[in-house]
Amino acid sequence: MKDFHYQPANVHRVSVDDDALLFHVPTTSLFALDEMDGAVLDFISGREEGISFDDLEARFPGEATTEAEARLENLLRLDVVNDGRPLKPERPPIEIENFPLTTIVLNVNTGCNLACSYCYKEDLAIPSKGQKMIFDTAKRSVELLLQENPDRDSYNIVFFGGEPLSNLPLIRQVVDWSEPHFAELGKEVNFSLTTNATLLTEDIIDWLDAHRFGLTVSMDGPKALHDLNRKTVGGKGTYDAVAKKARLLLSRYRSKPVGVRVTLTAGVTQIHEIWDHLKNDIGFAEVGFSPVTSGDMDAFNLNGDELAEVFAGMKALGERFLEEALEGGNIGYSNMHQLMQDLWEGRSKALPCGAGVGMLAVNHDGALNLCHRFVGSEMEQFGSVDTGIAREELASFIKARSDRTEKGCATCRIRNLCAGGCYHESYAHFSDPLKPAYHYCDLMRDWVDFGIGIYARLIREAPEYFHNHISPRRAFGK
Repeated sequence: MKDFHYQPANVHRVSVDDDALLFHVPTTSLFALDEMDGAVLDFISGREEGISFDDLEARFPGEATTEAEARLENLLRLDVVNDGRPLKPERPPIEIENFPLTTIVLNVNTGCNLACSYCYKEDLAIPSKGQKMIFDTAKRSVELLLQENPDRDSYNIVFFGGEPLSNLPLIRQVVDWSEPHFAELGKEVNFSLTTNATLLTEDIIDWLDAHRFGLTVSMDGPKALHDLNRKTVGGKGTYDAVAKKARLLLSRYRSKPVGVRVTLTAGVTQIHEIWDHLKNDIGFAEVGFSPVTSGDMDAFNLNGDELAEVFAGMKALGERFLEEALEGGNIGYSNMHQLMQDLWEGRSKALPCGAGVGMLAVNHDGALNLCHRFVGSEMEQFGSVDTGIAREELASFIKARSDRTEKGCATCRIRNLCAGGCYHESYAHFSDPLKPAYHYCDLMRDWVDFGIGIYARLIREAPEYFHNHISPRRAFGK
């Protein structure tokens, strides 16, 4: 009878330079391994039938036995090794009765003054035909936010579109009503929006600044790359207009750093060139990359080779990130920042994001959606601001998505960082938001392994980086 059995799904061993590390999958924690740790792990992991105390003593005789047993005890506590007792339940499927909303996303207009060729929005219209949200719907949305989670101190209202600034009168109304209303309740309210920047003026920028909006601009890099897909309704490139307005914004905006979101599509894979232009030429605080890997318009999806090129470019920029970080600098690379923050905080996720739990998105007509990317799609909705959340249906969805039984996520080493990937990616790729985003699992595992290596170097050589740059960091985009 063998007493101890290795649990490979709970451990991932990583080497960084000459250091041996153990990534503990259930908690996303990282541990340094010394020579004895490694020897005990090698011995146990190499014996499929398990080991007994006699086996351990034979492998580590004399004084080494006591030390080996101590290391084995540590591995037992982590469920890296099991002695027959029930494993600690990592997390059962989520049962939800109440929805602790912190964020409401208002889709203020389906209309947009651009016609970006890769846009995923199924309800997008030209400005003159856009369906605009009215104030009563927006007010009910915010009241729903407060009703569902009345005990919080701080809440977030996000304005989305289409182009949200095409319904600026509504945004002003919501802000003018919300600020005193939340103040009377003794609570804080934060506003944010993502914009294509074309409608910005000095007056609009100053008003957004006065109300401390968190701003993200959509821009895809230098002129030749940006103009490939981000066009006017008439088919002309928009780089010149966007770059001019972005520089105006950055010259006047003081309340918060402004980030930029880059959509990577077929033919747009030049990570370093894009980052360098947007960070150093335009002047954004942070640059975040979003690869397009699924959707109805296959011509814009990154193919396998291009997706590999994108991740290779992201890792190369990650090396640049590390060089600067070791010197105390920050190159404004939000993808790497987010991964560093997840590892620093030991974040272990049951779900890929807060959609459907901490956040809901509202159609122009008040219907409730899982997130802003589903607004206007054929995906089921989950109630409305008039009737309230369809609790049973939404709870059932969340439970089903969090259940990893018979899914590849059950034993994946990044399951608690990725949590199956974006709902909308799965919806667009598989027509099923409950299905994990299997189409880029290998690349994501490689990306996380790379990030673990960067994290380990920073912890060892420049731990102050996390206190100076990660802890106070504000997230940009969505």
